[in-house]
Amino acid sequence: MQLNDKDKSYLWDIAQASKEILEFIDGISYSKFCETKIIRYAIERQLLVIGEAANHISEDFKKTEPDVPWEKIIGLRNIIAHEYGEILEERIWATAKDHIKPLMESVKKYIV
Repeated sequence: MQLNDKDKSYLWDIAQASKEILEFIDGISYSKFCETKIIRYAIERQLLVIGEAANHISEDFKKTEPDVPWEKIIGLRNIIAHEYGEILEERIWATAKDHIKPLMESVKKYIV
């Protein structure tokens, strides 16, 4: 599939934000994550970037990567952005630990 420049730009944003999240969590435990607001807030910020970029990627591109849970990514962004008191540390941690690396691998191949 030939990518348009907009999609390529949004995929780059996702890859960069993912890379930063992985750097933020490298070598830290869940308890350290919970104790350290600056790390938690930095990860939440990058999840906002990922969700916003995912929201703007074309539907045509999303169909080329159907295993990426685009709607869930966008939904998490909306929760972080709009439900301030409802952000669950466990959900943010699980997303960062379990889902960011596969997401980054899914999008990186399109921007190399």
